[in-house]
Amino acid sequence: MIQAKISSVRMIELSALIPEDSTNRGFPPQSRAVSVYNQYHPADGWPAPAGPRRKTSLYLEIGTTAGVTGRYGPIDQEAVAPLAEGMASSLLGLDALANTFIWDMLQRGNRHSRHGNRKIAISAVDNALWDLRGRLLGVPVWQLLGGSGRTRIPAYASTLGTFHGEGEVEETAARLLEEGYTAQKWFFSDGPAQGPEGMERNVALVQRTRETVGERSALMFDAFMSWDLQYARRWASRVEHLRPDWLEEPFPAGAIESFSQLRASTSIPLATGEHLYDRHDILPFLQRGLLGVLQVDPEWCGGTTDLVRMCAMAETFGVAVIPHGHGIHAALHVVASQSPEVCPRVEYLFHHMPERHYFETDTPTPHGGSFALPTRPGFGIEFAEDRIKESRDVFAAS
Repeated sequence: MIQAKISSVRMIELSALIPEDSTNRGFPPQSRAVSVYNQYHPADGWPAPAGPRRKTSLYLEIGTTAGVTGRYGPIDQEAVAPLAEGMASSLLGLDALANTFIWDMLQRGNRHSRHGNRKIAISAVDNALWDLRGRLLGVPVWQLLGGSGRTRIPAYASTLGTFHGEGEVEETAARLLEEGYTAQKWFFSDGPAQGPEGMERNVALVQRTRETVGERSALMFDAFMSWDLQYARRWASRVEHLRPDWLEEPFPAGAIESFSQLRASTSIPLATGEHLYDRHDILPFLQRGLLGVLQVDPEWCGGTTDLVRMCAMAETFGVAVIPHGHGIHAALHVVASQSPEVCPRVEYLFHHMPERHYFETDTPTPHGGSFALPTRPGFGIEFAEDRIKESRDVFAAS
């Protein structure tokens, strides 16, 4: 029997100056929840920072009496306060392999643990413990979760950060198709506050992408909680004949009645989940048949432990789970361990993932539109020491 007690918990911050990127044009305009106020919706997007800029990333490390350390990251800043203010120290002395007990203890330990920053912190702990277990046993996390019947995991290309200028949509859509992606997701630039002109741009985005890829690629579209029911119905009636494969987060995550009414009025499948943090949150969406795809995030919803439970729930209702692509490590391993019917693919934000995992070596990267199964123990997160210019402990408990 393996004996491994948790002996330390620390959050480390890695940083370095990244040279100016002459190709970085900044961030294009994207419809967001706050875009209901037109003054908070920059028509030309957000400009690129001038000159070199500092890149920082947070990683959680959990040490044990067995001499093996589990690691996960990058971690969101929102997780730091709950961990530093008592959650980390509550782990000391516990059995590092008791993932389910630790998850349950942390969930029950505070009345606000079901949502928000505390749930993000629980997710970080859970994922670090899964990495620790894999390192102790010398196998990847997907093997711990039951193995895999696949040799490669398909990905869809998420185009967040792509400008919609003349020819740019068409060039990007065609390039992704050529690279082997059989599905791609696009982000709307406008919502109700941008008026009829914004609606025309949102309709045109569907037209332009469908004309480019034809029937050779699935096409999905993300409104990022920035629409209302009337607006979503008008858009759907305009583009339904172009067969979008889903409309993602047209409304705030808790707006179940809006989802229900839109679902009843269009054949376009609906998707949501990245801002649903709990099994109780997703259950009414499943029970009422509102979703074509559930998109919970393993770095926000409670980690690998609860993502696997949510997959089992969704499978019962015949709903596919494609985890939100905030990171890639936990999502890839969970999807690899599930049936292709339950988890058909992962999301890959090709503009953002290389920099998000800047301080890591050999970060999982798709080739030909799919990932090879990871082979390193745990999640395989190792640091590229030559890229790290500074490292400090944000907090440490031991």
